[in-house]
Amino acid sequence: MRSGTFKQSYAELVALSDNPVKWAWCALALAAALALPALANSYVLGLATTIAVTAIAVLGLNLLTGVAGQLSLGHAGFLALGAYTQAILGTDHGWPALPALAAAGMVAALSSLAVGIPSLRLKGLYLALTTLGFSVIVSYLLVMFEGITRGPSGMPVPALMPLVSGLDHGRSVYLLALLLLVAFVLATLNLMRSKIGRAWAALHEHDIAASAMGINLTAYKLLAFVVSAFYAGVAGGLLALQTRYVNVDTFGVLLSVEALAMVIVGGIGRVTGALLGTAFLVGLPELIRLGFGGTGSWFDTLFANHAHEVKELLYGAVILLFLRLEPEGLAGIWRKAKRFWVLWPLSK
Repeated sequence: MRSGTFKQSYAELVALSDNPVKWAWCALALAAALALPALANSYVLGLATTIAVTAIAVLGLNLLTGVAGQLSLGHAGFLALGAYTQAILGTDHGWPALPALAAAGMVAALSSLAVGIPSLRLKGLYLALTTLGFSVIVSYLLVMFEGITRGPSGMPVPALMPLVSGLDHGRSVYLLALLLLVAFVLATLNLMRSKIGRAWAALHEHDIAASAMGINLTAYKLLAFVVSAFYAGVAGGLLALQTRYVNVDTFGVLLSVEALAMVIVGGIGRVTGALLGTAFLVGLPELIRLGFGGTGSWFDTLFANHAHEVKELLYGAVILLFLRLEPEGLAGIWRKAKRFWVLWPLSK
């Protein structure tokens, strides 16, 4: 018999969830997501693809910053490396999309050692500035090596072969992004409850105490960078497949800030928070545009001419509100809502 969060066996302790209702809701959500290509138009499908691709990168950043406690502003650099690896291998060398996608993750993961090794003794803002510098260097190198990356002009990306007969490119990319997102979510959940995840959590709480308990700080910090960068590299490759064109201007510093904002708004250190934060912040400008658009007001002109600035303003306001009113983010709100209904009518 269930009794709150009390566990009665070791199997319940290591299970992803012992609640059949939660599994049923997850199955229902996955079924709805799989049915979306048959029901939605190209605009909605493109937005859903963006959410799925971004969520993979945010999951990686959540592992690095939320779980392992290594503050990073260099995620845009890893995304750029993944996207350009996908473009170069597909366009210049004729690689199929899926092997190129795996290579994009590996290139980003290997490049993370370039920022991870020099940053082993850094913490907090010093580490954030180092990773920010890495992102700037990557952008500079992508412009410098014009013979390989086409410089500021960018380069095209070959279309993804249909995963199912009859599907167009957009629907194929969406299904691939969705399947990879499910795989990365399961991998993240298992990783967080493994020895590695517990070591990262100890590193986050107090690295000196973790070292005293026998945790190799160097190895686990580097592993956090490598795993997070692999997630970002795959997400970058998917982004390249989605847009069919890559340009260095797409991967500016603000992209790293947006990813960090999604982790904060969703709930630091939680997989559910990473997913909720991504869906909320990616969809927020679109919801506001649909809510206020078409009214013939000054907002139509503002959003048409300054969409990027409006989006950044919204992100900043949302971060401030969540830090002030709900530091646990959307995941905290969801947990409190569930607790309220479980304990009702005795809830306060």
